[in-house]
Amino acid sequence: MNDIRRTILWVIFGFSMVLLWDQWQIHNGKQATFFPNPAQKAASAPAPAVSASAGVPVAPAVAGQAPVAESAVAVASERFEVSTDVLKMTFDTQGGALVRTEFLQYLDSNDKTRNFVLLDDTKDRYYQAQTGLIGGVAPDSFPTHKSVMAVSGDKVLKDGQDELKLVFTSQDTGGIKLVKTYTLRRGAYDIAVKHEVINTGATSLNPQLYLQLVRDGNKPAGESSFYSTFTGPAVYTDLKKYQKVEFSDIKKGKADFEKESTNGYIAMVQHYFASAWILPADVKRTFSLDARDVGATVADCCYRATMITPLETVAPGQTKALEAKLFVGPQEEKKLEALAPGMELVKDYGWLTILAKPLYWLLDKLHSFIQNWGWSIVALVLLLKIAFYWLNAKAYASMAKMKAVNPRIMEMRERLKDNPQQMQQEMMRIYREEKVNPMGGCFPIMVQIPVFIALYWVLLSSVEMRNAPWILWIQDLSSPDPFFILPVVMTLTTLLQTALNPAPPDPLQAKMMWFMPLAFSVMFFFFPSGLVLYWITNNILSIAQQWIINTRMGVPPQFNLPKFK
Repeated sequence: MNDIRRTILWVIFGFSMVLLWDQWQIHNGKQATFFPNPAQKAASAPAPAVSASAGVPVAPAVAGQAPVAESAVAVASERFEVSTDVLKMTFDTQGGALVRTEFLQYLDSNDKTRNFVLLDDTKDRYYQAQTGLIGGVAPDSFPTHKSVMAVSGDKVLKDGQDELKLVFTSQDTGGIKLVKTYTLRRGAYDIAVKHEVINTGATSLNPQLYLQLVRDGNKPAGESSFYSTFTGPAVYTDLKKYQKVEFSDIKKGKADFEKESTNGYIAMVQHYFASAWILPADVKRTFSLDARDVGATVADCCYRATMITPLETVAPGQTKALEAKLFVGPQEEKKLEALAPGMELVKDYGWLTILAKPLYWLLDKLHSFIQNWGWSIVALVLLLKIAFYWLNAKAYASMAKMKAVNPRIMEMRERLKDNPQQMQQEMMRIYREEKVNPMGGCFPIMVQIPVFIALYWVLLSSVEMRNAPWILWIQDLSSPDPFFILPVVMTLTTLLQTALNPAPPDPLQAKMMWFMPLAFSVMFFFFPSGLVLYWITNNILSIAQQWIINTRMGVPPQFNLPKFK
């Protein structure tokens, strides 16, 4: 059984080292050795890809650049700030677009003196939310996100005011006038965006409304190289559910997702935060993902996630209106669930979602009572250890029996070291006499592995951990321990756990079993404090239970220290 357990651990350790090396290569700007990703911060802009959004106008150059020839009207546009209790936003009269969002209740991970910014338009980041109309003879026949618009409405959500409205009105273009009305609510990160299409001409028209998110393909600043989270677009429909698409697949034209539906949304996802365009149910829509050069100075720019919906024929003098929602905010699971079907899936738990969601629910309930996310993590691990007490008891009891017979095994291996076949037969005889099941300590632990992996993803994905304090020097559970105290404690508890386990009969294996936890612990020096706290708590509770079971079975706790000769 020890051999089986060691084999499993070595496989996990080896795969971890492969992933660690790949992330280190990416962190240093090189191609990954084992899992190459062509989208890793390319120096040149991506080549255009043919898509359903090919007729959607490409954004003009970003602020600070010389305007391109066709966008002379951009000189007349202006930008201004609008504030609510949770957002400070910058709008542009060019297209009536939201070009910057600053979250007033979330600090930046790298610079705690300023707020976190998601949508932005600078030399280091290009990330925009745009809408407009297509369907005319030429790409700019109707008002688009490049059309300068007049604006009216309040700029600040005042005390006692629950919402404010901002209205953008385009000029008459191709017989169409577009009116965009943004409704911003107190405490909300979702914005109602009403599009009114007015036919000012003498003939019936058939415009289509496009809603798109455009961003560069770079990872968010400060993203760790020691664990991987998804950054990129996602498409959700009732039929195929949540479909993530890698930037590299878009660039190669190999993106696989549902193209048409009457429900769903498009999103841009990154660690902790997301943006999305949402249309009402039963409205026909076409999804498109492509790569376009928008003239930005940002490397690997840009990728578009576009949703196009046809409007009914608009007769002369008639107005057609369509409500949409723009979400730009943190991945708070309960708020996402209330926003739209499937919206909570932007908080990505991977293939263990079925286990992760109830674990998050329990963690959230504990926090509502304890009011501290750090102690809530400790309480959750304690509850899981209680739930798995009997499984762990069987595993530790089996280990205690193995430890009791270990001296006989060691003596026998030394005596029969030149006869491997007889050694194996003698070992099985000892197991039968002592009623030791070699699989007894392995299976109960393997059953628990998916649960603890799911908890790992819950803690890694939950935005509630950002800037959440625990005690004393730990003031942000989503950031590494600034003084490395928790990783050191975690390393010591892991070594103590190793010392309490039966020593492998093979001296070389015994030495390697001490090296493995040390190497594994190195990664935890760069992990978020919340994850390290979870691992420490699990280690301490496991050591306590193992110590108690060994004592009850008459196997005094012994420390199998390595012998380096």
